[in-house]
Amino acid sequence: MKMTITRMRRIRMKLELVQLELPEDSNIIIGHAHFIKTVDDIFEALAGSVPNIKFGIAFNEASQERLIRHDGNDPSLEETAIRNAMAIGSGHTFVILIKEAFPINIMVSLKNVHEICCIYCATANPVQVITTSTEQGKAVLGVVDGMSPLGVEEPKHRDIRHKFLKDIGYKP
Repeated sequence: MKMTITRMRRIRMKLELVQLELPEDSNIIIGHAHFIKTVDDIFEALAGSVPNIKFGIAFNEASQERLIRHDGNDPSLEETAIRNAMAIGSGHTFVILIKEAFPINIMVSLKNVHEICCIYCATANPVQVITTSTEQGKAVLGVVDGMSPLGVEEPKHRDIRHKFLKDIGYKP
């Protein structure tokens, strides 16, 4: 039996922590998709999910012209989504900013967008994106969504959570 030994080339990577902009009273959704039509399909999914939703979308194209594709119905959210996508800098990453809706209102529609591969987070919390850079480009390794827990829920906390869910219409 003949064995072939292949030399592996070591590639250096640089880690970076990117703090994203989150406008007041908004939520942010970060994910990975794979096609130039992503922005158009996300636009349709959002516009068809919640009446009066305000949103901005930005998508980092990973080949061809490698542009930040964008759209939305709120210019300020769209501009912030573009700045966030540019700061992340990894190919095929999308950023959605929404107002007048919660992520829970649109997640099913987003998950049904054929181009979307995964969603890293959907939150109103401060978000940091952990990226790495190689000779080829950048990648998202993960996200830091909000802060670490301070304790375990007790009955009084559960009551507060249930009241909140009732107040916003998610529990009878």
